[in-house]
Amino acid sequence: MYKTIYLKRGKEESLRRFHPWVFSGAIHHADEGISDGDIIRVVGADGTFLAVGHFQMGTISVRVLSFHDIEIDDTFWTSRLTEAFRVRQLLALTNRQDSNTYRLVHGEGDMLPGLVIDIYGPTAVMQAHSIGMHVSRNIIAQSLISIEGLNISSVYYKSETTLPGHDNNENGFLVGNQKDDVAMENGLRFHVDWLKGQKTGFFVDQRENRALLERYSKGRKVLNMFCYTGGFSFYAMRGGAELVHSVDSSAKAIALTNSNVELNFPGDKRHTAYCDDAFKFLQNAEGEYDLIILDPPAFAKHRGALHNALKGYIRLNAKAFEMIRPGGVLFTFSCSQVVTKDHFRNAVFTAAAQARRRVRILHQLHQPADHPINIYHPEGEYLKGLVVYVE
Repeated sequence: MYKTIYLKRGKEESLRRFHPWVFSGAIHHADEGISDGDIIRVVGADGTFLAVGHFQMGTISVRVLSFHDIEIDDTFWTSRLTEAFRVRQLLALTNRQDSNTYRLVHGEGDMLPGLVIDIYGPTAVMQAHSIGMHVSRNIIAQSLISIEGLNISSVYYKSETTLPGHDNNENGFLVGNQKDDVAMENGLRFHVDWLKGQKTGFFVDQRENRALLERYSKGRKVLNMFCYTGGFSFYAMRGGAELVHSVDSSAKAIALTNSNVELNFPGDKRHTAYCDDAFKFLQNAEGEYDLIILDPPAFAKHRGALHNALKGYIRLNAKAFEMIRPGGVLFTFSCSQVVTKDHFRNAVFTAAAQARRRVRILHQLHQPADHPINIYHPEGEYLKGLVVYVE
């Protein structure tokens, strides 16, 4: 029997509405001996069962695994992961000839808070964002291998950056040892930096937005800011761009971008990569480009940083509006969870006004369906973007 956490009176309402988090301020008391990563039961002030989940010291004290009083065992993990796989089958993301990469588990969106799993061909890359998922990593890996039709032979664990300071969370293979780091997306190939790359090694969430960019690229001069592995760049090249410049402040990202461009377009002289600061590069690029991608890292990790983040988005977009050619198209994004769609749209509006450019919204973008949003957890909506035409 799992140990129990007891909530304060009146604090059970969010769980009755199936929100998957319990905040520390809602807890009245707990059984003795509960440690980070333990599976615990949550009950109301009257002793009524509410949920079972992972405990962790911090603002979010419990991440709910089930609202039923069940045992979290092999059967639970296999069932929950199989359901996630069925959703990806429904989305026609599995068994494709032109793609072998997608997100299999998206935390709360797949009712597995604290867990991210991306598929790259025969390799699953797993990332824990909670101690509980870290503790459960081996049973999760074995469950992945057992899912019929998933066809995974290796599971790579990559949580050094998501669980900083926690013991024994170094990156490495839990199952298998897949050496081939090349995956495919919509017929284009890319290297996946499992060891040191951001997220799980590639930004799977921009797949559909990259495909949209390809449609706008023909004959255009393209600037891909914050390029990371160059995903938008080689879609632009396949779309017929006249030239593509990729910019990132990380020399390792630039090397990976060049490697990916060469993998798809060997010897193509249209592409050049620059290791440079984004604002510095934009300052010296006026009038050179008519298709720009702004996909920066999250400017705000928490609500306290929201004000400064919005100022950053305004400054960045204003600079892009100032220097883009008339008739240009801007793809601009925010992946900051605390920045809402309205926040971001207002920041882009302010930037356009500051630059005194006439702008039309062509598309409003968001995360793809393999990054689902739990309807009871609106915080899961993190990626937002706009495609705008600049007169």
